[in-house]
Amino acid sequence: MTKSVPQRRNKLAGKGKPSSAKKRAYDTKFSSSKAQKLKRAATNKANRLSPNKKSEDKSHATGGRIINEKRSRNRARQGKGGGSTLKR
Repeated sequence: MTKSVPQRRNKLAGKGKPSSAKKRAYDTKFSSSKAQKLKRAATNKANRLSPNKKSEDKSHATGGRIINEKRSRNRARQGKGGGSTLKR
């Protein structure tokens, strides 16, 4: 016969860190901004007109161009302080 062990549950399990709520609120506000909506609309349209190859994203480059770029390079390009930089 086996002895049962009482289960211990973390009180914060499933609630996330307190900063998670702040990040969600910021992301919601940022994603709903007019500029971000226009940027998403532009990349979605570009994807419809000329679909990407496998493992590629549409990337915003300088001068307002939208180009195909490897997903890893596009998402890894971060500027000082976490701000993104445009491909030249």
